[in-house]
Amino acid sequence: MMDYYKILGVDKNASDEEIKKAYRKLAHKYHPDKEGGDEAKFKEINEAYQVLSDSAKRSQYDQFGQTFDNAQAGGGFEGFSSHGGFGGFDFSEFTKQQAGGGWDDIFSDIFGGGGGTRTGSDIQVDLDIEFDEMVSGVKKEVKLYKNVKCAVCDGTGGAPGAKESVCKTCQGTGKIRKTMQTVLGTVAQETVCHDCKGKGKTFSEKCSKCSGEGIVKEEKNITVDIPAGISDGQTISIRGEGEAGQNGVPPGDLFVTVHIKPHSKFHREGNDILSEESVSFTQAILGDKISVDTVDGVVSIKIPPGTQSGETFRIRGKGVPYLRGMGRGNHLVKINVVIPKKINRKQRKLIKEFAELEK
Repeated sequence: MMDYYKILGVDKNASDEEIKKAYRKLAHKYHPDKEGGDEAKFKEINEAYQVLSDSAKRSQYDQFGQTFDNAQAGGGFEGFSSHGGFGGFDFSEFTKQQAGGGWDDIFSDIFGGGGGTRTGSDIQVDLDIEFDEMVSGVKKEVKLYKNVKCAVCDGTGGAPGAKESVCKTCQGTGKIRKTMQTVLGTVAQETVCHDCKGKGKTFSEKCSKCSGEGIVKEEKNITVDIPAGISDGQTISIRGEGEAGQNGVPPGDLFVTVHIKPHSKFHREGNDILSEESVSFTQAILGDKISVDTVDGVVSIKIPPGTQSGETFRIRGKGVPYLRGMGRGNHLVKINVVIPKKINRKQRKLIKEFAELEK
């Protein structure tokens, strides 16, 4: 069986947030719609996440893990009876049986896979914005090529006007129940009906556009509302804008990770914006007014006499808006006093006279 922790590249003690972050990163990297994507790897990643993101499934997986050695101690799977333990049984046989309800299906059911996918796959994308857009907030268009519900059949998979019938195989339940004799005892297994694919109904004619799948690949533009004050690397979730699921299953979600481009002059620290301004040593000694660039335009500030190099002045309310609250941070201006490298004779004489006065 697959090592789900290894697939996601996380430690067995990883937090739920670490697991989610690893999943989003890998799902984005291997998504089959991306150049260089890998559908098989993408499916593995999704399977691993479905287990490790669910506390109950993760607990079972941790208990019975890769080799199921712990089950010999008398535990057994939830809902099953292990008569005589598992000693001497070759579990590698589990991976050799595929179609017709083999071991993979049984343990897929135990880990929650037998009931079919609850939603379509999530999509994760990265989006770059400018520093000024981070401060003001912005709407951005994201173009995706993804599975969407077929507009011709409205996701049913049947051709318009086709006769709809209750599936004879599953009697309209969408599931087939089988009983198997295993080393665990008698195991009742419930799988998705292969004839109706879990819908519980069939059509006399399949939809010509989607070939009965209920979904098609289409390009779609999605507007992402990025709030003012968002942090670099923060992710916005848009419910229902992921991949559409087959057989009328609701679509997954879209996760947009926002990256803020560096600014040539401004630097963000929390909700404050930092910048630097240079003044001459005479301005620092005598005091002056200088113009400072802010995200809201040019502001004039007073430099008091005796200002020291490295001293910082605050412009209130010209920083980054609070993401979940009222108001904004401040703009902090660090002053750099510039000492001239060359001076003329008259300047030198005046400075010497000033130095004598200081004694």
